[in-house]
Amino acid sequence: MAKLACVAGEPSGDLLAAPVLSALRQIPDTSNLEVYGIGGPRMQAEGLRSDWPMETLSVRGYVEAIKQLPAILKLRKELIANLLGEGRPDVYLGIDAPDFNLGVELALRKAGIPTLHFVSPSIWAWRAGRITKIKQAVERMLCIFPFETEIYERAGIKATYVGHPLASEIPLEPNAASAKQRIEKSLSLPANALSGIVISVLPGSRGSEIELIAPVFFETMVELSRRMPGQILHFVIPVATPRLRAPLESLLKATQEKSPTLDIHLIDGEADAVLEAADVVLIASGTATLQAALWKKPMVISYKVPWLTAQIMKRQGYLPYVGLPNILCGEFVVPELLQDDATPSKLADAVLGWLNNPSKVSQLKTRFAQMHETLRRPTGLLVAQAVAQTITSVKNRVNA
Repeated sequence: MAKLACVAGEPSGDLLAAPVLSALRQIPDTSNLEVYGIGGPRMQAEGLRSDWPMETLSVRGYVEAIKQLPAILKLRKELIANLLGEGRPDVYLGIDAPDFNLGVELALRKAGIPTLHFVSPSIWAWRAGRITKIKQAVERMLCIFPFETEIYERAGIKATYVGHPLASEIPLEPNAASAKQRIEKSLSLPANALSGIVISVLPGSRGSEIELIAPVFFETMVELSRRMPGQILHFVIPVATPRLRAPLESLLKATQEKSPTLDIHLIDGEADAVLEAADVVLIASGTATLQAALWKKPMVISYKVPWLTAQIMKRQGYLPYVGLPNILCGEFVVPELLQDDATPSKLADAVLGWLNNPSKVSQLKTRFAQMHETLRRPTGLLVAQAVAQTITSVKNRVNA
């Protein structure tokens, strides 16, 4: 039986990789593939045996990673030792998490194990120097954005554009009314309880994000309610993982003590329904901003990291924007309010800028529809085919 080791380091990687594992079961040469490594619930549901907890790797930013570094290094050492020993795979697939996966891929490739990496590091945005290490570590890069393959081909690295899986999962035409009904049912609300303006608020999927940006988002909800006294506003917040519910409930309780009439709902998961139902989205920078764009939603992107992390990132970046919708469009199509600019007043201004300008919203939806068509590919199948091709090559070499 052929063996595939793969590692996803965070919930977004788990989401990206699950369709790949599903597609592998549909390909004759890999239908009985043994798959193991590190992944979340979606990958495990598709047959992955996760031998270490994914949560150990789910950190963001330099300062946060330093705190978790001993545990991360210990895990990587154990993983490499296992994969070079009794757990040696035919192929290794790293899913995103480049700071972790590239080190693993480098060690395995030196030992003759073919390495594929799904989701290019953002070398086009910052830390372009990583391409040297990528060339040493990665046999084939599987790119989710169309402009990335040229960068790798210029560096002599084999690269394939596979599209973004979210673009295939999300329909071209959203149905906000249906999404509101799903949310109402999930929250046991009466029919048409969300008949006013729905503002979806996504403060992130990591504890550090909830700690830094969520308080500002709650204050922004209060500010919006204050500025729109004649409007019925519904704020809906998807809780990305169970461990984030407690801190969000604490923020909700404190906010409603100060503003008891504020209509705020926490809903477990359901990020897609929450985005589809939205009239406007207040969102932390990350993969979720692409989800919001594919749902054709006007949004305000924000983010906060510790001061030292911000200074390091600023010195290594060379794009003027951080949000994926702006990066893909090559301009500021949606506002970004970061660090000191992430204030309740400025965020409320930006949200109102969308609510008060329907013609601008219409133009944005057209732009996002074009983006959606470009990214729409059978991504899971294309990645699975790349894995299957590599496994076949390994078998042919062994049998030669």
